[in-house]
Amino acid sequence: MRRGGYGPGDYHRTGLRRSDPIETPRSLQRDISLKLTVVARQLRKSFDKRIEAVGVTRSRWTAIAVVASHPGATQRTIAETLDMSEAAAGRLVDRLCHEGLLERRAKADDKRARCVFVTSAARPILEQLGAIASEQEAKIFRGLTEAELVELDRLLGAIYSNIGA
Repeated sequence: MRRGGYGPGDYHRTGLRRSDPIETPRSLQRDISLKLTVVARQLRKSFDKRIEAVGVTRSRWTAIAVVASHPGATQRTIAETLDMSEAAAGRLVDRLCHEGLLERRAKADDKRARCVFVTSAARPILEQLGAIASEQEAKIFRGLTEAELVELDRLLGAIYSNIGA
């Protein structure tokens, strides 16, 4: 054994070689949590790579998509949905309004509040994003039956509720 350190084949105080895998207690719940994290990251990376051709960033397309699915959303609703601060959501909405993709309008029941809507200029982007999402979903869920998808949706909904609890 060398002095001053341990080599790859040397034993150290734990009795494990440096090349031996470290065993950690595993559970089914831990495995599922890890898979959910990895799957979410892979979905984001894959979709981001596909939308590069459209020329929008994740923050831009997610904001446009949120407003498209919730017409008249307030800045607070957009911020909560995107899990960002109201100030950050406001800057993002400002940029998208400046680009003509979103517009703010006075709220009917509260003239101080502003609601956000998608403009006609955003429609082509939404159509491209929808086509890319449909292709990706077909690949992701290939081989799953309708009943399995319904069960997966139910289970993920329960997990989502537990996280928010």
